[in-house]
Amino acid sequence: MKSALEAFRIDMRLQSTKAELVMNTLASAITAGLCLLPGAAGIQLFGNSFGVSGVNASYDYIVIGGGTAGNTIAARLAQNASISVAVIEAGSFYQIDNGNGSVIPALATTQFVGADANDTQPLIDWGFVTTPQAGANNRILQYARGKTLGGSSARNYMAFHRGTKGSYQWWADEVGDQSYTWSNLLPYFKKSTNLTTPNTSERAQNGTVLYDPSAFDPNGGPLQLGWPNFADPFLTWAQQGMDAAGIPISSLNFNSGVLNGSAYSPSTIDPQMRRSSSQTSFLEQAMDETDIKVYTQSFARQILFDANKRASSVIVTSGRVNFTLSANKEIILSAGAFQSPQLLMVSGIGPEATLKAYGIPQIKILEGVGQNLWDQPFFGVAHRVDLPTASLMVNSPDAAASAAQQYLQNSTGPLTAPPGMIAWEQIPQNLLSNATIQALEQFPKDWPQAEYLPVPGYLGYNRNYRTADPHDGYNYATISVALITPLSRGNVTINSANMMDPPIINPNWLTAPEDIDQAIASFKRIRQIWSKMGNITIGPEYLPGPNVTTDAQILHFIRESVIEIYHASATCKMGRASDALAVVDSKARVFGVEGLRVVDASAFPFLTPGHPQSGIYMLAEKIADDILSGR
Repeated sequence: MKSALEAFRIDMRLQSTKAELVMNTLASAITAGLCLLPGAAGIQLFGNSFGVSGVNASYDYIVIGGGTAGNTIAARLAQNASISVAVIEAGSFYQIDNGNGSVIPALATTQFVGADANDTQPLIDWGFVTTPQAGANNRILQYARGKTLGGSSARNYMAFHRGTKGSYQWWADEVGDQSYTWSNLLPYFKKSTNLTTPNTSERAQNGTVLYDPSAFDPNGGPLQLGWPNFADPFLTWAQQGMDAAGIPISSLNFNSGVLNGSAYSPSTIDPQMRRSSSQTSFLEQAMDETDIKVYTQSFARQILFDANKRASSVIVTSGRVNFTLSANKEIILSAGAFQSPQLLMVSGIGPEATLKAYGIPQIKILEGVGQNLWDQPFFGVAHRVDLPTASLMVNSPDAAASAAQQYLQNSTGPLTAPPGMIAWEQIPQNLLSNATIQALEQFPKDWPQAEYLPVPGYLGYNRNYRTADPHDGYNYATISVALITPLSRGNVTINSANMMDPPIINPNWLTAPEDIDQAIASFKRIRQIWSKMGNITIGPEYLPGPNVTTDAQILHFIRESVIEIYHASATCKMGRASDALAVVDSKARVFGVEGLRVVDASAFPFLTPGHPQSGIYMLAEKIADDILSGR
């Protein structure tokens, strides 16, 4: 008998049009039966969209990394017919490499990676690991990063919201550019997304979505946002529990510059209940309508500079073939929070000691490259519950098959639903020390300190999401928390001058005493929320269990179960020229050289509160506009 997870792997009739075109070029033995998509009329020939590996070529703009930011800025630049644009991407199409695991929303958790090395997605993920983390009892953890067209927008949990007004004012002040205030950024936020209103006939009555329609542009896009055609019953109870614990229900839905209370947040899913990524939206549109060239399974090894320190070309490897792509105007680095600083360093831009240690010729000494790593520690508390959760599908092949049938027949049921409830608060001060309260005053007043994520399933110790469920016939649920105001900072560096060697990643979680204080306090808040939900829980707390009572015991559990929420940011910090850690200016131009920008989460001056993907799309839109406007 097939396992329940195998039953999830529905035949691939649900992929994007562009993925079908790619698959049609593969050997017939591979393509037969893999994809049953309708064709697309009126698009340009498939071959026109792809660069030829092994052949040197020149373009006006070369974008390194076909991820969330890279596809977006490349697509916007390519809309100008007089501009030639190439995208270099080490991966390929996730619809081919990972099938429905990357497409069906509810599989986001089981298809993601936990801390263990065995829980991996090698065809679409880089397989990075951290250094031993003192804040995690010296464990080495995996750190998921998308190695595929779409990047981490093809790997994330699809949660979508914007930061707070105060966080963007801080950004503007930090970089000395008032174009980064909330009111000035809102048009870019709106430009990238197209919102589908919730289907009230399919969602449960107690799964009502409240949101602010004015936060969206009906003519925006091409990224698709929406709510699933299913409201998990546990999320309803969790919202009531949070409300009873003092976290109110929000009517704004977290896209209007306010993060407070709980809400069903929109997800990056399309009206057919499939993942919407930068590949299915921006890149696919560009490949249909422009002359953009995409180099898949191609790895950027080094950026070269001319005698005037202008970024002139990129050395690329595809298979065993090396070739060079030259930039007539600019190179845009969008390789993510780990590999953007890594590529800068192996190309001669970075801390002086690092470049000297590996014999790398110095182009520009910038001590901030790879520093200032922001991230958000994540852990949770689990109970058995008296209502169906994802445990039912994990334990029952029949339940999984029924869910698959619902999904295939009419895009309904539990498979349409990624984790969709988010709640925010500033941790009650009676749970924090005076020192922590004082330290947190550096953040804007509207910046939440904790993000609660109710999950209708069992995450356990965040080690292996495929095997975590106890498989004992019970339904499980988890309420997790991410610390949104961490004071611990990490870094990323290189271990050789070869880009093919993985970077050294040190998130440095839970090393600041204020972070430990926040972690213990937010753990206690989760327990307070669960205490308001006694009408659905079965027995005592399952994980970590009622015997974990003292602060020392709580901290030990947190250190054993903490994992990243995969929001690494700010390692090529945007800032003023006087900022010792700044790598790029407010137009994302690398200090000290010409013709090189960094556009991705690494260019954030700091990690704005919560999930960063909306800000990544925004930044790509804004910098594309700057470039096209001659800024």
